[in-house]
Amino acid sequence: MFSIIVKLFVTMIIAAVLTPFVRKLAFVLGAVDNPNARRVNKVPMPTMGGLAIFLALTFSTFVLLRAQIPTHELFSVFLAQCVVILTGMIDDIRELKPRQKMLGIFVAALIIYFLAGVRMDFLELPFFGHIEFGWLSFPITIIWILAITNAVNLIDGLDGLATGVSIISLFTMGIVGYFFLNVGNAYVSIWIFALAASLLGFLPHNFHPAKIFLGDTGALFIGFMLAFFSLKGLKNVTFISVLIPVIIMGVPITDTIYAMLRRILNKKPISQADKHHLHHRLMQLGLSHRQTVLVIYGITLVFSFIALLYPLSSLWGSVILTICVLIGLEMFVESIGLIGDNRQPLLNSLKNLIGKLEKNDNENNDEKD
Repeated sequence: MFSIIVKLFVTMIIAAVLTPFVRKLAFVLGAVDNPNARRVNKVPMPTMGGLAIFLALTFSTFVLLRAQIPTHELFSVFLAQCVVILTGMIDDIRELKPRQKMLGIFVAALIIYFLAGVRMDFLELPFFGHIEFGWLSFPITIIWILAITNAVNLIDGLDGLATGVSIISLFTMGIVGYFFLNVGNAYVSIWIFALAASLLGFLPHNFHPAKIFLGDTGALFIGFMLAFFSLKGLKNVTFISVLIPVIIMGVPITDTIYAMLRRILNKKPISQADKHHLHHRLMQLGLSHRQTVLVIYGITLVFSFIALLYPLSSLWGSVILTICVLIGLEMFVESIGLIGDNRQPLLNSLKNLIGKLEKNDNENNDEKD
């Protein structure tokens, strides 16, 4: 264990050392994010920071932790990672269309499904028992990877935001995986911690005021690896084991779902970008850049603590916990206007209910008088 911790620390140092070199390379290749109406940066900023994370993780898994990870799986995932990194680098340099980026992630997902053999084949549901997906295993797995990858890409809008949220999510996923979901397959958690260590080394360069952005190279790579690790954690695919990674990645998933819902309600294309994401709304409410990032870190920690409760809860406890999370999340989303200032069905219902109760109390008091 001490040896692994030392190797993870070395991984973090490697990422920190590599990042300035990647920053210079980004300027040379033209991977620069210029200010515009949707950007928060005021000066041209080098992107492609994900390359430093990828290189640090690759060195860690192939050299430092080589004995921990099965050879076939390691090389299969590495091939998929290369596809994702290449897609992200091309986008950071030349800017791809959304469908072109999704094609790259789709190819990487095919490698994970067919070559690495990581997929969702069945599910154990309460009251329904064992459900085999059969041919549906393929679309479910591919959609899972595409959705999680895109979700992380969408929250990459502020300095250090996607990096910090991913670090918290990865550490939580690693802890839950090691103690509850991957007993006997500790290498999965070690692999997760290796990526978290790479992100920790990169974070000082990326936190506000950032010296380099993740770029799509980093956002797509992190999202893809989170999707892969969450699938690896679903060896015993029960209702709870599916729910845990969803809760852990609650921030990017929530932001993505409500962004899609917002655009549908406003009759706009789902792929159309806007400035109403979670971080945009918090800044519009008056929070500074740094405060917004720290608040979202805090929300991610809340999701992580909730995720840690699931393995310790009974079935009914998990059901009640899920209902409470959904209600609390909806109230928070409506209070900050994530869907729209005039779309607050739950809060309006509560206000009407409280108003009726107060009216009844006043009528009863008048009758007594």
